[in-house]
Amino acid sequence: MLCPCKPKWERRKEARPQELLAAALDLFVERGFAATRLDDVAKAAGVSKGTLYLYYSSKEELFKAVVRNSIVPLIGEAEELINQFTGNSEELFRSVIRTWWSSVGDTKLSGLPKLMMAEAGNFPELAKFYQDEVITRGELLVATMLKRGMGRGEIRQVNLEIDARLLISPIIMMMMWKHSAGVCHVEPEKMGLYLEHYIEMALHGLLINKSA
Repeated sequence: MLCPCKPKWERRKEARPQELLAAALDLFVERGFAATRLDDVAKAAGVSKGTLYLYYSSKEELFKAVVRNSIVPLIGEAEELINQFTGNSEELFRSVIRTWWSSVGDTKLSGLPKLMMAEAGNFPELAKFYQDEVITRGELLVATMLKRGMGRGEIRQVNLEIDARLLISPIIMMMMWKHSAGVCHVEPEKMGLYLEHYIEMALHGLLINKSA
């Protein structure tokens, strides 16, 4: 009598893209883009290399899928938060920064900035992709938050392009600290303290002092 249950490979078919993306993220962060082999990604995900190629035609496409399925949706969530937020600019800034850190900075995704910094020169097409889909959109997100605060009379008049980049830079540096062995390394247990100090310093420079 034939077993009515579906074969194991068929039951796992829908899960395979996510398994591949998770394995790829781990290896990209651990080894870098150049040193990561598709054979190793497939092995880590528990599938054959041929199966990997059913979903992603190249290592470049796999990397783009990792970014588009992990960090890009989080940018979208932050954009939606800013658009719908009804509180003041201080509350919004704290919420956006803390949520971003818990979703990105405190996860494996925090290794992507270091990877791109290290390998952008050798892979300019990937660098442009990351710039367009992550960096530029992230800068616009922060600029939108600043513009909102300026319009409400809560944030002083600033240069949106320059100040958005200045606000993002310390967050990127903190993420790179996490993945730098012995160079500018900060103990993991102190990261939360650094984040809170950053938030306080940023708000001190941005908010209009109503009592002055």
